[in-house]
Amino acid sequence: TDWVTLVSLLLPAAATAVYKQWIPNTNFETPSNWDKGRVPCASDIVHFEKNKVVSVFVSSPHALTDMYLPLNGELVLASDAGFAAFDGSWDPGCDSGTTVRFADSEHHAWFDPTLWQALSPGGELEPSGRIFSVDEERVPCRYDDVIFQPETSFRVNIESSQQVIHLRSISLMGQELSSPEAWAEYLRGPSAPLQFHGNGTLQVTGTGCPDKSGCACGNALDGHRICAALLGASGSQCPVPACQSPLQPLGHCCEVCGATVNLDFTPDFDLQKYQDRLVQALLSQPKYASVRMAISKVHKAQTFLGVIPRSSTPVIQIVLIDDGAGVQTGSTAEQLAADIMEDIAQHGEALGISSGKVEMATGSTFSGQVGSQALTRITAGTVLGLLFVLLFLRGILFLYRRGKLRLPTLCLPRPWDRVEDLASPAPGSDKGFDNPMFNVEPLSADPGEETPQKMAPKDHQVFYLNPLYDASETET
Repeated sequence: TDWVTLVSLLLPAAATAVYKQWIPNTNFETPSNWDKGRVPCASDIVHFEKNKVVSVFVSSPHALTDMYLPLNGELVLASDAGFAAFDGSWDPGCDSGTTVRFADSEHHAWFDPTLWQALSPGGELEPSGRIFSVDEERVPCRYDDVIFQPETSFRVNIESSQQVIHLRSISLMGQELSSPEAWAEYLRGPSAPLQFHGNGTLQVTGTGCPDKSGCACGNALDGHRICAALLGASGSQCPVPACQSPLQPLGHCCEVCGATVNLDFTPDFDLQKYQDRLVQALLSQPKYASVRMAISKVHKAQTFLGVIPRSSTPVIQIVLIDDGAGVQTGSTAEQLAADIMEDIAQHGEALGISSGKVEMATGSTFSGQVGSQALTRITAGTVLGLLFVLLFLRGILFLYRRGKLRLPTLCLPRPWDRVEDLASPAPGSDKGFDNPMFNVEPLSADPGEETPQKMAPKDHQVFYLNPLYDASETET
């Protein structure tokens, strides 16, 4: 019963989070939006910076002593909201009468992972726990739905290295814009330039990921922005991992202890079904209660001879980390990685997985190793075959050099040989050749000398002396 309950608690987290909600706002009633850390009261003077562009949502009525407005901005009033001049009557808790300034909202960047939170398809906040995302996927991906909370104003910097930031839909002010036409119409309105600034371009497509094996997030070009924003919030430096050989997952800013599993897949692979399988069959086991998992499709760079960039190929990346301490950091995650590889060895073909590779990092007693599992036997066989061929050729070369083996000689005509042939004397003046086996001097071409035994046709004019043959024995 406990196992069933645990699985039921994990299942909502297993669903892929494609809804991402923007956290900051520029609402008038949000205390953090003011330099005094509180909402202005009746005796205060409200001050908006003259040259700062703002869009401010006001949800309730306010009495103020004075208010300075920006040159370019808007106040979005709810149905019962408004402003009135302070009449001097006593206001409990408001006797300061100071100037309260609206905080700068220009620094809120689209590619800051700390400013987004994942929502379930039902609109509830995703529980932070067993399933997490690598840093590049914590901000909206190209097939995600973006939500700005209803009855809130905002201003976001969309500076980007991408030509266009693609999204499936954008919801703001309680309205969902899920077609290119609806989004283009909104951009022509007065609020859009006050809410979005920077050189980036947002584009709503209205389409989700078309591939059941998943889709890459598409934020790699802005990875440096994501990491700069993330590390800036945490002190501009990655924490030092406890293990000696930490791993660097693709799309993640800092190294981690634990394990990564990269899967090559076939057209039959279903990312969501496989994630559900891992959660139900493995991650839900009590021994893995401390393990967190991220799984997604990423593009892994390929190189020629390990140096020259060649291309990239899509793989399924599984990142496993745990909350172990000291030398035990990452050890439980490594055990789960081994179980995943064993499951792939037994059921990989049915799951649409063609091969898998696991990298592990442990604490001080273990240096990081790359472990190839059963499904890489084909690659290993290919390598062994090449080694066998090389050894065979080396053996032939050895026998040839020792004189134990004769190889046929292939003579090809060369241009300089043809020139020498043209300059050679006529056949009648051929002086023969040296035969090293018999140590015989070449014959003279003088016709007056005695002609030895002929061993070749006349037209070749090639002769040699045979020391085993005595010409005197034939004289009569």
